[in-house]
Amino acid sequence: MSRPLVAVLDYGIGNLRSAQKSLERVGADARLTADAGLIADASAVVLPGVGAFGPVVEAIRSAGLDQIAVDAAASGRPFLGICVGMQAMYEGSEESPGVAGLGILPGLIKELPSTVKRPQMQWNKLVVADGARQSPLLASLPDGGDGAWVYFVHSYAAVPDDFTLATCDYGGPAVAAVQSGMAFATQFHPEKSSQNGLAILKNFVDLAAGRLRTVEASTA
Repeated sequence: MSRPLVAVLDYGIGNLRSAQKSLERVGADARLTADAGLIADASAVVLPGVGAFGPVVEAIRSAGLDQIAVDAAASGRPFLGICVGMQAMYEGSEESPGVAGLGILPGLIKELPSTVKRPQMQWNKLVVADGARQSPLLASLPDGGDGAWVYFVHSYAAVPDDFTLATCDYGGPAVAAVQSGMAFATQFHPEKSSQNGLAILKNFVDLAAGRLRTVEASTA
C-alpha cells in the first residue's frame, strides 16, 4: 500500500511532531518541513498548532509559510488545520486583536462563553451538521461521526457557519470541524483522540492517497 507524502508545516512552535507521528501511524510518509519544494510536491498538507493565536500566526509568517499554507489550502490537495492551526486559517481572533489570520476561512474566532470553564480541556461529543455525514473526513466513523468522542483543549472557537462539519456542546455550539472544498480543520486534537482521532487522520491520509472518494460536504 502506497504511503502518500504529507507535509506537516514546521514553524518551530508547539509539539508539531505528535501530529507527524500519528499521521505516520495511519500510513502516511509524514515530513515535518518548512521546505517550499517538498510542500509543493506533497499529496497533502497539515497545519497543526498549540498555544495562542497571535504567536502561532506570527511564527507561521516568520517561517515564510503563510502564503505557502494559503496556496496549499487552495490547491485542491487535502489540507488539514488542527487546533490553533485551524484558528489560524480564519481572518482573525478575539484572542489577538489586530493580528490578521491567514484568511483561508471567513470569520473571527470567538472566546468561549464565560458560563463555562476556560479552557475546555476534556473529551466531548461531536454533533455532526445536517448534510455533513458524507464528508470524507468523517467517512469511517459510525453515524458519520455523530456522537463520536474527541479531545479538546481550547478557550476560543469558530462560530457555526456554512462550512461547519460538526460542533460540540460547550456553553452552546462550538465549532469542532469544518470543510471548505478539500481544506479541512478540527478544533479538537485527532492525534490525542484515541481510535476516533486515528480514524479521522486515516481518512485524511486515504484522501491524500486517492483511496477515498472526494466528496464535498453540504450543510445546506
